[in-house]
Amino acid sequence: MAVHLSFLLLLTGLTGIHSITTVRKVSVKAGGSISTPCFYESQYINNVKYLCKGYYWTSCSYAVKTNKPSSGKFSISDDKIQRIFTVTMKNLKEQDTGYYWCVVEINNGGDDGKYFHLSVTGGTPSLSVDHQYITGLVGHNITINCHHLYPGVVKWCRLGGSCVTEPSGSIDGTEVNIDGKVHNVFTVTMSGLRTESSGWYWCVQGDLQMPVHLTVSEKPPTDQATTVVDSEEQSDQVDLKSVIIPLSLLILALMVTFFVWFMLKRHKTTKVESSATTAAEEEVTYSDVKYVRQSSGKRSDSAMKSDVDVVYSSVVTQ
Repeated sequence: MAVHLSFLLLLTGLTGIHSITTVRKVSVKAGGSISTPCFYESQYINNVKYLCKGYYWTSCSYAVKTNKPSSGKFSISDDKIQRIFTVTMKNLKEQDTGYYWCVVEINNGGDDGKYFHLSVTGGTPSLSVDHQYITGLVGHNITINCHHLYPGVVKWCRLGGSCVTEPSGSIDGTEVNIDGKVHNVFTVTMSGLRTESSGWYWCVQGDLQMPVHLTVSEKPPTDQATTVVDSEEQSDQVDLKSVIIPLSLLILALMVTFFVWFMLKRHKTTKVESSATTAAEEEVTYSDVKYVRQSSGKRSDSAMKSDVDVVYSSVVTQ
């Protein structure tokens, strides 16, 4: 099949097939997405790049171009420093399975490109990774798990560079270890990362590849990290104060209000009781009524006193 496609390239003028480097075969789960890098030579830096879909070049249809970087589920970006243009396909369906072409448009001549096959499956992809885009720090290590369904030779390769096979090796000065002890998973560990380690890599198993982009950044200085922590602590303190102060004022206001209400109520109660007592004292009248029995002749004082048979006392309230 590869010979047939190469022959088609020759017939259609797409003769520079060795100037473009990309994956050969990728597998994706339906509903997912994939980014595919396409490496090109320096003479194509300022050329328009595009993605084309179709088994035959003569019937290939444009999917997206760098002068129109977004088209529905397809998007494209061009890193002229790394000389890599990346095509991204989102929300893939099983009917999206087929051949695609990474192509450089050449004015007044035959375009230059390379094809790859995309397989979209409703089940588990033949080769996959947890994340296509990963980040690391200078001097640190990073681990990538490559999941595969079928047996075969496994590799870790850099786009446009060299490959490492199990168990270990190095790529551009970065140590690489491959561990395939876990069933259907081989683990790639890159040690002593450098800024130069940034770029596109891919897991390889048989004729399948899965691209992975690594970004390596400088480790922040210790004083900068301390400053960040201090600022976060200060921010937390400020946030705490902004809650405590209003809450304290609210509690104080409630206490003052309750105290004033209590004092007013107490004063009112005392006043009512005092008024009631005074009124009661003012409205009571005491009177004595004596009845003296009448008799003839003169009598002694003691006899007169004994004649008081009844003494009436009464209390009158108004």
